[in-house]
Amino acid sequence: MTTLKFSLSEEVLAKVAKVKLLLLDVDGVLTDGKIVIDDQGKETKIFNVLDGFGIVIFRKCGYKVAIISARAAGAVNARAKDLNIDKVYQAAFPKMDSYVKLLAEMKLKDEDICFIGDDLPDLGVLKRVGFAVTVPNAVAEVKKIAHYITTNTGGAGAVREVIEIILKTQGRWDNIIENLD
Repeated sequence: MTTLKFSLSEEVLAKVAKVKLLLLDVDGVLTDGKIVIDDQGKETKIFNVLDGFGIVIFRKCGYKVAIISARAAGAVNARAKDLNIDKVYQAAFPKMDSYVKLLAEMKLKDEDICFIGDDLPDLGVLKRVGFAVTVPNAVAEVKKIAHYITTNTGGAGAVREVIEIILKTQGRWDNIIENLD
């Protein structure tokens, strides 16, 4: 049986045990928060391959994944398509409107959701979800309400870290490792 290398309280583990859907912010979570714009005004984002593979195995285990971003970028749609992400909400500000829509569309409850956010637009959703997560360089207000702060930063494995926590807590990780052949 796999043990967590992260120290989580029994209360937090109980929240993790209920997760059915992983909801992700983009800038600062799926990316390092930098926005690169070339001379022609085209925006580029850099995504982490470990996060991506984590999303792939998470979905293969039957979980759902969604993105909610206050900004809109073509790179997000391309990455979401590549990873078969279930729902993408862009230009979602305030985010709560899209979050409520997601719950209705996916027939889920707040406690079924793990959300990883890092900035003020994420506060409302983080306050509602069952398992609220943030990254080390998040704003203080977000860190204050998060159930868990990742050791990895956004765009550098934070999403993968959370996926492993969920899968290990729910007893799914060992099966994944055994069936990678």
